Amino acid sequence: MKKPLAGALLALLLTGAAAVPAAASAPRETVAQAPAATAVNFAGTVALSNCSGSVVRTPSSLPSDPALVLSNGHCLETGFPAAGEVVVNKRSTRSFTLLNSAGTGVGTLRASKIAYGTMTDTDISIYQLTKTYAQIQSTYGISALTLNDTHPVQGSAISVVSGYWKRIYNCNVDGFVYRLKEGDWTWKDSVRYTSACNTIGGTSGSPVVDATTGKVVAVNNTGNENGESCTVNNPCEIDESGAVTVRQGINYAQETYIIVPCIGPGSVIDLNRAGCALPKP
Repeated sequence: MKKPLAGALLALLLTGAAAVPAAASAPRETVAQAPAATAVNFAGTVALSNCSGSVVRTPSSLPSDPALVLSNGHCLETGFPAAGEVVVNKRSTRSFTLLNSAGTGVGTLRASKIAYGTMTDTDISIYQLTKTYAQIQSTYGISALTLNDTHPVQGSAISVVSGYWKRIYNCNVDGFVYRLKEGDWTWKDSVRYTSACNTIGGTSGSPVVDATTGKVVAVNNTGNENGESCTVNNPCEIDESGAVTVRQGINYAQETYIIVPCIGPGSVIDLNRAGCALPKP
C-alpha cells in the first residue's frame, strides 16, 4: 500500500498506530506531463498527514452540498479497517491541506466525519467536510474534481495526482484485475497501470484523473514492491480461474464510478440507494 512507510514502521500501522510521514529526503518534483486534451494539475487535490486525496463531487452534486474528500481506506486515521469491516458516519476532525493548480497549499479544510471507509472489495475513504462546495469555491477559487460515473477504459491516458508529494505521474490504463489480493484484503476489478506510473509511498489516495475528460476514474492505492506474492505491499493478481500472477514494480488503483450511485442529495452516503454496490457494515 502506498502510504509513506519504512519497512520497520509497517507493523505499527497494522496495529493502528499513528501514521508516520515519509522521509523529508523523498522526491517532491513534478513529473512533466504528456500533452492531453485536459491539462491535469493539482487544483482540488489535498495532502493528508500520511496520504494524498482530493475534493470530489458527483455529476449531480449541488454547490450547497457539504464537500467530500476521497482517499484510501488504509489512510484512515483510525488505522487499517479489517477485512470485512465498513466504517460509516464516524466523527472526525481530520484536516486536509487544499492545493491550487500549481501545487501550493492555499488553506486547510476540516472533516466533520468519516462518511464511509473500507478495505473490502475496494480501498476507499470518504470524508464529509465542514464547508460546502460553494464555500470552497468562494474562499479559494477551487472547484471539486468530478467523479466519472462509468467504468474506466483500457488504454486511456491517466494522471495520478499526489497532493502529498506534489507530484504527477502520467501513464495509461494497462488493464483490469479480476481480484487483487494483498495480505488479508481482496479488491475487485482493480485498475492496473502501465509501468510509467511508478508511484511511491505517500501517493495512496491520489485521484486517478482521465487525461482527456479531467474526471476521476480511480483512486491510487498499491503496488508490488519486491516480487512477493499476495503479501502486504506485494499484491498479486488472481483471475477468474484462480490463477495467480505477480507483477513486480507494477501499481494499481480502485475504480470510483461505483461510488457515484451511493451518494445522495446533500452528499449523504446511502448504501441502500438504487445501483449502490459498496459493501455494507
